[in-house]
Amino acid sequence: MRRAPWWGIFGAVFVSSWGGNQFSPLLLMYEDRAHYSAVLVNLFLGVYVLGLAPALLMAGPLSDRHGRRPVLLAGLCAALVGSFLLAFGGLNPIFLAVGRLFSGVTVGVAMAVGNSWIKELSDPPYDPSGDPAAGARRASLAFTLGSGTGALVAGLIAQWGPLPEVLPFAIHLAVTAPFLWVVLRTPETSPGGVPGPWWNQLRVPAASHRRFTRVVCLAGPWIFVGAAVGYGYLPTRLHEATGSWGLVFATAAGAIALGISSLIQPLAKRLHSFDSARGLVASLLALTLSFALVGASILQQSVWLGLLANVAVGAGMGIGLVSGLLEVQRIAGARDLAGLTGRFYAVSYAGFLAPSLMAPLAPVLSVGVMFALLTLLAVTCYAVLVVRSRQHLPAVAQTQ
Repeated sequence: MRRAPWWGIFGAVFVSSWGGNQFSPLLLMYEDRAHYSAVLVNLFLGVYVLGLAPALLMAGPLSDRHGRRPVLLAGLCAALVGSFLLAFGGLNPIFLAVGRLFSGVTVGVAMAVGNSWIKELSDPPYDPSGDPAAGARRASLAFTLGSGTGALVAGLIAQWGPLPEVLPFAIHLAVTAPFLWVVLRTPETSPGGVPGPWWNQLRVPAASHRRFTRVVCLAGPWIFVGAAVGYGYLPTRLHEATGSWGLVFATAAGAIALGISSLIQPLAKRLHSFDSARGLVASLLALTLSFALVGASILQQSVWLGLLANVAVGAGMGIGLVSGLLEVQRIAGARDLAGLTGRFYAVSYAGFLAPSLMAPLAPVLSVGVMFALLTLLAVTCYAVLVVRSRQHLPAVAQTQ
């Protein structure tokens, strides 16, 4: 029996997400071996967003104009360039920053274009057996599995393997290159040829929909605030508790969060409702709990509280990603699918800037105060989201 074509794009999103997250568990390594400051190391995460955000905003509409295939191929090429710079640039901060920039472009293209392509290939006639939620579930799973694999491979090599500054990225180069051929052979679902200047295609009318602006955009950023704080920022603050096992903890934190995120996605499908925002509400509740646990973990220098915090991070991420993508697919319809998917991820990935903002505040605010404020802000957004979810905003595509 021939495998459904969505598998090829699932794999392309998988390796793109791998490339985006393989850097996270290496933050401690760069601090220890290159003696970079915590502020500089966390700025490497922020540079990633500078590549990610424009790609998220531009790649989807451009793929509506020119087709999914050429834009996703460009994203895979960016993945190869990024990993090459990270592998062979040594510990030069310029090479690291530019490599992270290209990694951000890769993930932006994969999220906006790859996820939309998976959705289209999960519907008839490409996959007659797919259910209405299959596209969102598969796209979210490709992202979380790829992110988890990248963190796991890089972290284990950094702790016990040879050439830790080179080998994780070299492996990623080897697994990514074949997907150029796979993407070339996958059926195109968006023929392109949209008339008018290309910059007109960057407009996404569905982005002004009330459900998107008042519900999805409120919950979205917290998904990646949780990720950035749980397995990006937290491991750099547990030096006393982890000692020489810091890289192992960073790897375990990322693997737990992303593993839980993958496992909980079938539940996320059941939680979601188009008549309310209960899926996004549940996601924000789990993430709010994770912030309190991260703060307690740092204050008590507790590895176990840190791992438990990442269980909550994973639950919030998994539910939030699936529910958010289902909202986007319902709001956008076929015309704005890639564009609105990109907008959703652009809003959500803004949360990755959290460590870059928190690191300079650390000398001014105590850990307890900083995480109390973060938790309070999340609780406030949670309360607003609960109120709005009861308004049963319509989920049909419109531009009100």
